Amino acid sequence: MTGTPNKKYLLFDDPIKYYNAMLDDIGSATKYIFIETYKFGHETIGIKFRDALVHKAKEGVEVKVLIDSWGGSSLPDGFFDELIRAGGEVRFFEKIKINFDFFTRSHRRNHRKLLLIDDRISWIGSSNLTEYNIIWRESMLRMRGDIVHEFKKVFHQDFSMYNKYIRFRRSLVRILHYENFEIIRDVPSVTRQKIKKRYERLIRSAIKEIVIETPYFLPGFLLRKELIDAANRGVKILVIIPQHSDVRMVNILHGRYLQMLYNHNIRFLYFQTHNLHAKILLIDRKIFSVGSPNFDYRSFRYMHEIALIGSGHGIEKQILKHIDETVDMCVPFDYEAWKHRPLIQKFLEWLLLPLRHLL
Repeated sequence: MTGTPNKKYLLFDDPIKYYNAMLDDIGSATKYIFIETYKFGHETIGIKFRDALVHKAKEGVEVKVLIDSWGGSSLPDGFFDELIRAGGEVRFFEKIKINFDFFTRSHRRNHRKLLLIDDRISWIGSSNLTEYNIIWRESMLRMRGDIVHEFKKVFHQDFSMYNKYIRFRRSLVRILHYENFEIIRDVPSVTRQKIKKRYERLIRSAIKEIVIETPYFLPGFLLRKELIDAANRGVKILVIIPQHSDVRMVNILHGRYLQMLYNHNIRFLYFQTHNLHAKILLIDRKIFSVGSPNFDYRSFRYMHEIALIGSGHGIEKQILKHIDETVDMCVPFDYEAWKHRPLIQKFLEWLLLPLRHLL
């Protein structure tokens, strides 16, 4: 965790710490618990959360859980039976169906991560409720206050349309405002990509510094152009990615993007300690984005994503501390070594390039 206890806004990056804090929040619930997640594990972490939800449902707390069907496909039959018998509701978003549109439709996933408690606590960020990421570096923001009402609007909308083929509607991506914050949502679209377009504007507005922390870095043409233009006008740009993410094909392909941007004085760092899964954008040490989107084609084009963008409340200071600690666990991208990479890697990059929208 970065920051000090009892703050209204707390940024966590250690899964053990934020899982414990989440479970404490669930244990304190008296009205409702709403969870929206891409993955819900069935090992130790998932069982702890499920059992905590069962306990609260038996106390009469309203419990609703929304899990993406693809991300939840490994859950065993009957995993949530006791929760459902206790009065909880569990829904799986966009069930996978075999049809003429199977390939494209199967990539339209709900990647959002939210935990809402009563009318007082909201969680948003990068982490699923799973065991395998227990040693990863993440970004989860805990907020106390009325902003939970804005997130409730998002959750209820998603929960009600969980098994429909969702077409673009303005009501689904309407920006929600609270104090200095914007809650920006995306639904699958090739042309209307709210979060990506906001990132482009933020990068265009940068004066001194841009920091991107992402597990998957495959930016499209316009994002690359904005980054290059920013670097050319003297903005310092730092991109932090894992040296070995959990998606091997992305590890192979992202070098193609690093090369062209590195030659425009954009600095890259490889995270060394396990896997980096945090999703953060920080502009001029003032304006931040925390949420679920990766910096890649698939997140912006195919996924239901959500990001909190804003400034103030001490959040940017916590993000800066998080970034400083992350940098200490990194090594620079070695461009000279990359130029002499094996021929098989060059071939695989060429082979995977046409699939970059799906990785």
